[in-house]
Amino acid sequence: MWPVPSCAAWPTYHGPQLVISTQYIAHISQNDSAGIASSSNSDGKILRRTKRGWMWNTFVIMEEYTGSLDQYVGKLHSDKDRGDGSVKYVLSGEGAGMVFEINATSGDIHAKKRLDREAKAFYTLRAQAVNRFTGQPLEDWSNFTIKVHDINDNEPKFSKETFVATVPEMSDVGTMVIQVTASDADDEDYGNSAKLVYSILQGQPYFSVDPSNGIIRTALPNMIRENREKYQVVIQAKDMAGQMGGLSGTTVVNITLQDVNNSPPRFPHSKESSPESAQVGSPVGRIKANDADVGRNAEMRYTITSGDGHDMFSVVTDGETQEAIITVKKPLDFEGKRLYQLKVDVTNAYLDPRFLHMGPFTDSATVRITVQDVDEPPVFTRNPYIIEVQEDTLAGSSIGMVTARDPDADNHPVRYTIDRYTDLERLFNIDSINGTIYTLQSLDREMSKWHNISIAASEINNAGQITRVPVFIKVLDINDNAPEFAMFYETFVCENVKAGQLIQTISAVDTDEPLVGHKFAFSLHNPNFTLIDNEDNTARILTRRGGFNRREMSLYLLPVVISDNDYPIQSSTSTLTVRVCACDSDGNVRSCSTEALLLSAGLSTGALVAILLCIIILLMIVVLFAALRRQRKKEPLIISKEDVRDNVVSYNDEGGGEEDTQAFDIGTLRNPEVMDTNKLRRDIIPDMLFPFRRVSPIKDNTDVRDFINSRLQENDSDPTAPPYDSLATYAYEGNGSLAESLSSLESAATEGDQEFDYLSHWGPQFKKLADMYIAKDTGRET
Repeated sequence: MWPVPSCAAWPTYHGPQLVISTQYIAHISQNDSAGIASSSNSDGKILRRTKRGWMWNTFVIMEEYTGSLDQYVGKLHSDKDRGDGSVKYVLSGEGAGMVFEINATSGDIHAKKRLDREAKAFYTLRAQAVNRFTGQPLEDWSNFTIKVHDINDNEPKFSKETFVATVPEMSDVGTMVIQVTASDADDEDYGNSAKLVYSILQGQPYFSVDPSNGIIRTALPNMIRENREKYQVVIQAKDMAGQMGGLSGTTVVNITLQDVNNSPPRFPHSKESSPESAQVGSPVGRIKANDADVGRNAEMRYTITSGDGHDMFSVVTDGETQEAIITVKKPLDFEGKRLYQLKVDVTNAYLDPRFLHMGPFTDSATVRITVQDVDEPPVFTRNPYIIEVQEDTLAGSSIGMVTARDPDADNHPVRYTIDRYTDLERLFNIDSINGTIYTLQSLDREMSKWHNISIAASEINNAGQITRVPVFIKVLDINDNAPEFAMFYETFVCENVKAGQLIQTISAVDTDEPLVGHKFAFSLHNPNFTLIDNEDNTARILTRRGGFNRREMSLYLLPVVISDNDYPIQSSTSTLTVRVCACDSDGNVRSCSTEALLLSAGLSTGALVAILLCIIILLMIVVLFAALRRQRKKEPLIISKEDVRDNVVSYNDEGGGEEDTQAFDIGTLRNPEVMDTNKLRRDIIPDMLFPFRRVSPIKDNTDVRDFINSRLQENDSDPTAPPYDSLATYAYEGNGSLAESLSSLESAATEGDQEFDYLSHWGPQFKKLADMYIAKDTGRET
């Protein structure tokens, strides 16, 4: 079986080149028995030669077919096909049935779709002839290829729409700038569809392009960046070797001229500067030379070559602005010298030997600097100050001094202050005249080892001139803290422990800082446990005996005495709590709680709950009984109208008041110092509910008024005082009072000789008392 080529398989003429796209390969038909020739060899054997059938193994089809019918590819034919319709042709492989279809009877192959060589250049298929009725193959599968013939349907494309390139200015003609290349999707092996030619559309006469490889080169000499820096070049790539009818594509190349050092620096003119007096290192002024170059080629170096200020000033170059910064090298003195003159030279930092003939690449300028007098702030003799002070220094002690002076010629006096934002706790103070620093409170190194404060010095005549200096105060340690346990220890001992068993290793810490190092000593005196000092600031706690029992004692408190080695020696007693626990034979704790011990004794949970409820009920009965007995034993405050005591009780309401009749202890009233003034009353309403007490208008008897106010305040703060609706009076009003004692006790002997008219002058607070005694005295005289 062999394919019969279509017209497309014959040689096709494209331009000046003849292309034959069909290959001829011999094909041996194994099933063809016709035309057999025979011969014999020297051995007498008969040799048979089968007939060879020639076939086209490659079809060619044009891409981008635009016809209305399916494109004819070719025809397959088998020697077994006698034209009676018994042979059926079968097609398989790439695109079979979808792209290509075969007429099963005639063997004609057609393309059903429009093909694109750039998407797929060839298809590999297989064909077979079978018996239409039996389905038996008449020949083996035959492979063949359908090649898509290329046409010029793709224009050249550059890899970028815009390229960026640089080239040094003043480059020689022909200096390579950049290479731009384009690609064409058409077949490079067939015709000129993918043969490209480059040309320059924009950018002449400054640049040129190589037609074959797209290399852009300079075309003019001495292109100066200072005249023009940027160029835009348009490059075209055209296929078909640049002939008419070819397709083309373009790209833009932005070319920038790189600067070279071909321009020397030049000062515009001499410049004068008149700065104020400044500190060493501070800038005085700036000058700049002009350089038409940019970047590295415009970097300049300035130097002071001569002048009377050569030793007083220095110059450096600002790396960003390329300015000369003149700074003070030594302190300036307005009274000593007021005018300096400098000669400043400038030169390029990087010279290009190719352009030295365009120089000289240096220039000079004269700078005059005038010194003006200014009012400067005070200057401290030291910065910073470091002061050491013992932590046991008493408040009000002097710990150091700071000193500042006015550098001006007038030498104004200086005043010192502490910036309170740096001393919020107000631990220090300073003498505003001489700068002596004092402590306002005692210092504790364990609270803070360093105190950093800021001290300001200002001129008395000009408070705006202020200088601040940091003062670092180091608090030196003294041994004022005792060592203590380093941590909380949870220690236990087993009931079945033996004597000499280690139960805990303890260590200690001390907040002090000894000069040599901490050295602690441990001691313990207990009949059940012993302590061994390890001499490394740790100690071991061991049992002195065995056979501990939780039922006898479940908890042991061991007072461990810890002492340090500093002077004066400090010691403390830390208590180590040891619990007795039940352990297994390996020493592992099983239980340490007393509840578990009770449960082990045979009490159930229900029994324990019942016992607790009984105990609570008994306690409630006892409390209730005690309260009832207490109420029965209370006696009335006033037994009869004639039994006058030291207490007057009044009520603001009609109900309650049994607890309000609790009288004051007269001994407490006579000795108010025994009362705890820090306790707060819990049985009075807030102060805002108390009525306003108007001060007596009488100016005399201030001792009585002060005494009463003092006792009133003590009663208000007394937690044991009666409720707030009680009124308390006092038997003693103070020494020297005209009224002496207001108590009725021990007054029977002198009552007849005493007059009480002055009570009416004490104000409305004593009106009731005045009415009682004045009325009684009037009745007695009657």
